[in-house]
Amino acid sequence: MILFLALCFFGVAIGGVTAFVIFWPLSLVHLRDRHPQVRARFADGAFLQPAALRWLLAGGYYEVPDRQFTGLATPARISLIVILGALTACAVLWLWSIAP
Repeated sequence: MILFLALCFFGVAIGGVTAFVIFWPLSLVHLRDRHPQVRARFADGAFLQPAALRWLLAGGYYEVPDRQFTGLATPARISLIVILGALTACAVLWLWSIAP
């Protein structure tokens, strides 16, 4: 049963990855087109750049006064939180299943 729950959390993480792959690139393109001064903080290839992901996870995007951008970045942040939480839960359940 524990491994089944771990597999369910892994499926939730896959759903989070799907949402992240949709919303984060759209957010980065919006930054590139309308807020180049903010986009300049990140080097090319900001999609998986640790600094950009930390900025997203910490909610640094709220400093940009653009409701369209925050409307794209908020689902990307939620999906990143879902990915990290689901993979953590999956790992904990897997470790629990192999514990003596």
